[in-house]
Amino acid sequence: MDSPNPEPEVSALPKTRRRAGNRPAEPEPQVYADQIPMERIDLDAVKVLKRLSRHGHTAYLVGGGVRDLLLGHEPKDFDIATSARPNEVRRLFRNCRVIGRRFRLAHILFAGGKIIEVATFRRDPSSVGGREAVNVVDAGDTGDTGDEELPLSRAEHARRTEADVLIRQDNTFGRPHEDAIRRDFTINGLFFDLERQEVIDYVGGLEDLRQRVLRTIGPPDLRFREDPIRILRAIKFSARLDLGIAPEVYDAMVDQREELTRSAPPRVLEEILRLLRGGAAQRSIYLAWDIGVLCLVLPELTAHLEDQAEGAEQLWDRLAALDGLQAEGQLPGDAVLIAALLYGPLREAVEGVRDPGSAFEDFLHDMVERLSLPRRMRDRMRLIFAAQRRLDRGAIGTLRKRDFFDDAAALCAIRCRSEGRPLPSAVQATLEPPAERQRRRRRRARTP
Repeated sequence: MDSPNPEPEVSALPKTRRRAGNRPAEPEPQVYADQIPMERIDLDAVKVLKRLSRHGHTAYLVGGGVRDLLLGHEPKDFDIATSARPNEVRRLFRNCRVIGRRFRLAHILFAGGKIIEVATFRRDPSSVGGREAVNVVDAGDTGDTGDEELPLSRAEHARRTEADVLIRQDNTFGRPHEDAIRRDFTINGLFFDLERQEVIDYVGGLEDLRQRVLRTIGPPDLRFREDPIRILRAIKFSARLDLGIAPEVYDAMVDQREELTRSAPPRVLEEILRLLRGGAAQRSIYLAWDIGVLCLVLPELTAHLEDQAEGAEQLWDRLAALDGLQAEGQLPGDAVLIAALLYGPLREAVEGVRDPGSAFEDFLHDMVERLSLPRRMRDRMRLIFAAQRRLDRGAIGTLRKRDFFDDAAALCAIRCRSEGRPLPSAVQATLEPPAERQRRRRRRARTP
C-alpha cells in the first residue's frame, strides 16, 4: 500500500556526532514546541511526570499517547518513559506495582481503575558495546539489576545467526535516544517533555505523521523478524489511524509474514482482538487478508472467503457492524467479537451435521493450539452460537435466564445489522440500556 505522499526514502535513525576516542555522543533530536495543548494531557499523568522530575529523573510522555495527541485523537493511555529504574519508581509512589519479566514495568494505580504505565528507557538488547549480549535477570529480581549484561560465548554467537533475531527479552536499560530507536514505528517513537512543552523526535516520526505514512524505525525486514507481532500492529495502525504504509514496509510485511508462526500464540490472539476492538475492524481484517496474514492466523476464515462460500461476503458487514458498535461505546465482549468474525465458517462447519457440538469442537481444534484460545472463551462461543437459531425464531423462553444470554443477543444484533433484517422484538428489548428498560417496565405497570 503506497504512501499518500511519496517522498524520497530517508533513514529513520538519528544522526550521531562523534566524541574524542571515537565514542558516539547522544544524537541531536528534532525538537518541536507548541504541538500539544496542555489541557489535553491527563492530570494524573502530569502528577507522575512532575514527581519523577522533582526527584532528578528524566521523564517524558511517550508512544501512542503522544501520537494520538498530535493527531487530535483522544489517547487511550498516557504512558511514560523515564530514566528511573522500576524499583526507584516504586519507592516514589505508594500506589505502584512492578510487573513483567520479559519487559519490567511500573504500573501506578489511580481511582477508577486508571493505570499510568511507567517504563525505564530501554536499548536494543541484541547489541551492547558492539557485541551481542544477553541480559541477566534473576528470578527474584526487582528491577534494580536489570541492566547487568554478559557477552555471548562464541558458540552461542554462532548459533544465533543473522536469521534468528527474535527478541526474547527486553530489560536492557538505556538512554532516551536508545529507547526511541528500539521502538517499532516512527510514529510511536516520539517523546513529549512536559516541562519544556516540546515534542522530542529522534526518528522522524512527526514528519511521518504529517505525511500520514507508516514507517518502521530501521530496516523493516529486520524489525519484523525481531518481533513478527509488529506486522499485526502495522495493520492495526494503518487501519485505525488511516495511514498509508510505506512501500518498503508493505513489501517486508508480505515477505516476513511467515515469521508470525514463531510468535507466542496468546500475543497473536490479543492482537487479533485489538484489530476487532479498534473501530476499524473491517479495514483491518481486509488488509490482513490482502497481505496474506489472515491465512496464517485464521486459515479457516481465509478458506471460507476465498471459496466464496454462501454468505462469505457478510463478513465485511458484520465487521462494519462491530465498528459501529465501537463508535457508539457498546462494543461486546471478546467471545462475541471472535464469534462474529468466525460466524460464516462456523455455520458452514455445523450445518446439516448430526452432532453440532462435536462439529463445533472439531472446527476449533487447530485454532486452539494456534491461538491459545482459552477454554472459557470457547465454551462461551459455543453457547452463544448455539443460541442463534432460537433467537432468530424469537423463541427465547428460558434463554433469558442464562448468563450468556446478553452475549447471544449481541451476536444476533450484529448478524441482523449485517444482513439488513430487523432484530426480533424479544431480542430488541434486551439490548436497550438498563434505564430505558426500567422506564418501559414502569410505563407498562401504569397502563390500565
